Amino acid sequence: MSETAWPFLKMHGLGNDFVVLDARARALDLTPERVRAIASRGTGVGCDQLVVMAPATDPCADAHMLIYNADGSEVAACGNASRCVAWLLMQETGADKVVLQTKAGLLDAESRGPHLVAVDMGPARLDWREIPLAEAMDTLHLGISAGPLSDPVGVGMGNPHAVFFVDDAGSVDLAALGRGLEHHALFPERANIEVAQVLTPPDAGMGRIRMRVWERGAGITMACGTGACATLVAAARRGLSPRKAEIILDGGMLTIEWLKDNHVLMTGPVAVAFTGVLDSSLLP
Repeated sequence: MSETAWPFLKMHGLGNDFVVLDARARALDLTPERVRAIASRGTGVGCDQLVVMAPATDPCADAHMLIYNADGSEVAACGNASRCVAWLLMQETGADKVVLQTKAGLLDAESRGPHLVAVDMGPARLDWREIPLAEAMDTLHLGISAGPLSDPVGVGMGNPHAVFFVDDAGSVDLAALGRGLEHHALFPERANIEVAQVLTPPDAGMGRIRMRVWERGAGITMACGTGACATLVAAARRGLSPRKAEIILDGGMLTIEWLKDNHVLMTGPVAVAFTGVLDSSLLP
């Protein structure tokens, strides 16, 4: 294999799909143009996010995870990708627990069974500065709307989220509304947009919430781990759900728990779709 060839894994968590590159042994020069070329579903491998495993600079971490959206922009957090990378590291080392270094902080992950991984996604960020928003406001009621969507909850989970509660998540035209909300002036770093339908009463032992997502830089995706976390936090803050719930996404289900220490625990499956080698034309 030539020095310019790069093996990759195509992985997904509930259909939220990734091209995973291992750059721990040699440096990888990625530009937004190269990310877009690899992520293209027509002329590249195709993915929602490109994920790079790099050497950890924190002595507590097993690897450093870098995440790029399909449009070439870098992001700090991705819950489904975190589970995938954690699973790879556990398969490699035989350990049942690993620590990931990300731009959102250190994430603890552990095996919960074959192809099932739990990740502590860190604290929910509820202050307007932490999400971030462009101006000071109560993050429990963001004063924005689009079409039938209004009054979202703002939550930061390493990236910004706006969660809209609706009567029927399946009927919302996210394709028409998502991009405009992602780029709303209230979100200086853009935002992920969730529409959520609460299916169980607030006093249920375990909540169930149907959620669909428009991800910044990727559009509509089958699942979003940080979006599921943000949705549970938003629902609990509104008094619509207990602090633990099954979040039902287009690609499957995640179990999310908002712990008393404000950390959010996400548990869900991972899968390897196929492996391959990037053609040199994708990394000129």
